[in-house]
Amino acid sequence: MSAPRNIWIIFKRELKAQFNSMLAYVFIVIFVVLAMALTFWFRNFFAPGGQDASLEFTFFLWPAWLLMFLAPAVGMRLWSEEHRTGTVELLLTMPMAPWQAIVGKFLAGLAVISIAILCSFPIVITVSYLGDPDNGKVLGGYLATFLYGAACLAITCSVSAFTRSVVACLIVSVTICFLMLLLAVPPVQDYFTDILGGGLSDAISSFSMFAHYNDMKRGVITLPNIAFFASLIGFCLFLTSIVIKTKRS
Repeated sequence: MSAPRNIWIIFKRELKAQFNSMLAYVFIVIFVVLAMALTFWFRNFFAPGGQDASLEFTFFLWPAWLLMFLAPAVGMRLWSEEHRTGTVELLLTMPMAPWQAIVGKFLAGLAVISIAILCSFPIVITVSYLGDPDNGKVLGGYLATFLYGAACLAITCSVSAFTRSVVACLIVSVTICFLMLLLAVPPVQDYFTDILGGGLSDAISSFSMFAHYNDMKRGVITLPNIAFFASLIGFCLFLTSIVIKTKRS
């Protein structure tokens, strides 16, 4: 069978498993409810002068923190469950390359995350009704959210390949995502600047997903920002393939 067909078969299998387990529904509902609650309540959106037409400091402030937990919750089963039930051996004996199974599983998890992000679109409609949003920043914010979620999922996918424990995968993945987010937080940057100097501190913060996410949600969609997320996703999926091939042999 051709590679696209193999990927499609794995994609459908994994996506069906996500929705059959109710995990996908729970993830989507939690993401949308928390995003709306934090946008309209925590930031006093409806208070006089509280509206942010770009959504940069209201809605798009929260997805990075939400996806840091919820993307690993979607991806923790991708390979850990296969290891735990022993079906990974059966999956890898199918007439397909390991990378095809990896891509199919990753895309299924990404589809769930994408649906959750798209379900938050009523927030944009509400802002458009109340004011005149900056469409460039809205587009940049959604692209940043999508890439950030894909990166968190890719990290989880690689961690999931190492362990059969779903809980361990979740904890380790959230920790890694949190650390990569923390590198761009101002107090942490100031700490590294005091110890290492400005040059090394900037180099360290450039590895933070949050730094690139912040640029894009401001409407700064540049090639380095996109290349960072693409490289991180590619590296994590490549690492996953190495681990899976090792287990296969």
